[in-house]
Amino acid sequence: MIYTRGSGVLLHITSLPAAYGIGDFGPAAYRLAEALAKARQHYWQILPLNPTRVEHASSPYYSPSAFGMSTLLISPDLLVRDGYIGQDDLEPMPDFPDERVAYGAAAWYKDRILSIAYQRSLQSEPERGYEEFCAERAWWLEDHALFVALKDHFRGQEWNRWPEEIRTRQPGALDDLRQRLAAGIRKEKFLQYLAARQWSALHRYCTDLGVQIIGDIPIYVAYDSVDVWQNPEIFKLDEDLRPAVVAGVPPDLFSRTGQLWGNPVYDWPALRERGYDWWIRRVRRSAELYDLFRIDHFRAFADYYEIPAGDRTAEHGTWVDGPGSDFFEVLARHLPCFAIVAEDLGANTPAVQELLDRFGFPGMKILLFAFGEGLPRSAHIPHNYVPNLICYTGTHDNNTARGWFEEEASEEDRQRFFAYIGREVPADEVAGELILLAMRSVARIAIIPMQDILGLGAEARMNYPSTSDGNWEWRMMPAEFSGAPFDRLRRLTELCGRA
Repeated sequence: MIYTRGSGVLLHITSLPAAYGIGDFGPAAYRLAEALAKARQHYWQILPLNPTRVEHASSPYYSPSAFGMSTLLISPDLLVRDGYIGQDDLEPMPDFPDERVAYGAAAWYKDRILSIAYQRSLQSEPERGYEEFCAERAWWLEDHALFVALKDHFRGQEWNRWPEEIRTRQPGALDDLRQRLAAGIRKEKFLQYLAARQWSALHRYCTDLGVQIIGDIPIYVAYDSVDVWQNPEIFKLDEDLRPAVVAGVPPDLFSRTGQLWGNPVYDWPALRERGYDWWIRRVRRSAELYDLFRIDHFRAFADYYEIPAGDRTAEHGTWVDGPGSDFFEVLARHLPCFAIVAEDLGANTPAVQELLDRFGFPGMKILLFAFGEGLPRSAHIPHNYVPNLICYTGTHDNNTARGWFEEEASEEDRQRFFAYIGREVPADEVAGELILLAMRSVARIAIIPMQDILGLGAEARMNYPSTSDGNWEWRMMPAEFSGAPFDRLRRLTELCGRA
């Protein structure tokens, strides 16, 4: 349940300015936190911080580790400041673009920088903070670091193609490889420590400024992940440890063949027998990182769609009951205070609504969805809101507000939009009008993508669902941290009682 009326901004860490090809936990993140506080914002929403892979289009929703952090987000500037590397170690530096994330080049460059930091760390006594970090997080860190070292050792092969004794986690074989790969394991632990150290400092800074972090948990994990390799018994796998069924959604108005995501689905009865231990650890980990967090595709807790493995489309799947309220009742016994936001977009079934009502989870409403033919009854139009929800102009999966108006909205959509706001406006004022609707609404939280605050068009879109090229690349420019957009945001926040 949300009790405080407020507002905030959606901007992933990768979209921040930095000199190293990708946004990070460094100076620009602190500047943004200060800008948000000055604009009287309560919230900064980000996307998942988990590791990404270039071969999976660098999507933060398709990670090889549900518990680890992306080491691409480590700031070289902070490494210099804290004495892990020298200023000279930053050279030579590729000619990175300013306006887009260059994942491949950034990964290559940061691997060199982080390797230097790791080698320097071996020349002195281990930091007390590092030793404490490894001890306190051994429950996920040990296997995470081993998996990273094994992926490198086996030249990136999917874990199902590793030797039988490693694929099936035979203790003797794993002990032998832990010894042989000790250097790689220690390096990954050290890099996870650096990422956690920098993120914790940034999170504390935001807290001191009165800005809360909204994180994000993808409902599913990637098959080629430490999570499936470590816990095959909690997923629906066949005798060869391959997915028997995979996740997706059925055909609808937006896709005649549905969406075939390909992630393995959970064996919820097996998880129930174990007291949902893996999921409880996952929520506990998220509670360490964020003040509150969104669960992507929340519907899967009520019922989920599974598709036979090997199918080329999502047309022949089946709806299966999820764990329902039983999971959240067990979770509440272990973690009495957890702040979950339910991504309840799409078909909101009675079972999903029952979970939201029973546990007081806020759902999400998207203004870009509000101006179709059914506007008067639309769940996304502000006059149908209830207070316990988060209103967005759009999310990372939508076009920007201006891009929607210019490229996607029909003439009828535009006329309904004009009628609702009471006047006709040009394309460059559409984002401002949608922001005004969100801020005026009874929704206790209004979250605005940074692209809409800046009034940007489709060129600034973050992600095109079901595509793999050109996503997750948009970045802010350094000059965009202040000026008229943030001044307007502050005035509107104060006017609408969200300061």
